[in-house]
Amino acid sequence: MTNEALQNLITNWMPDLEFTEEASQFLNVTVSPENLHQLMTELKNNNETKFDYLFCLSGVDWNPELGVVYHLESTIHRHTIVVKVKIADRENPTLDTVCDIWRTAEFHEREVFDFFGIKFNNHPNLKRLFLTDEWEGFPLRKDYEDAINMVIK
Repeated sequence: MTNEALQNLITNWMPDLEFTEEASQFLNVTVSPENLHQLMTELKNNNETKFDYLFCLSGVDWNPELGVVYHLESTIHRHTIVVKVKIADRENPTLDTVCDIWRTAEFHEREVFDFFGIKFNNHPNLKRLFLTDEWEGFPLRKDYEDAINMVIK
């Protein structure tokens, strides 16, 4: 399926999405946090898309927003999409988990929680993955300050 056909199909499900042209061969779409789980469920389960493989889930600090970027592939239809979600609330950033859709998201979401502080609602085991429980703050945020291990940006 071409990116244009994929965009038209997805727009029929959810007309309020933002599609962006980027220097990428993949279709890029931005979804609101409230609609993330619904879109991801449809992308995986719809027979025309069948995005059965979550191959990357990354946290991002776009300052002032935090965000998560999902890279999905259909091993059946051989197409790829990039789904982005932005979170305006830096004090209590939350999203719905996609662990129930793609099991591999469990560790990806724990990593994002660990380094960016984004909480995933209904995650089965949301706890630190790399850092100790005593660690304060989220070291991959642009506003992170570490007085002990001085990092100069």
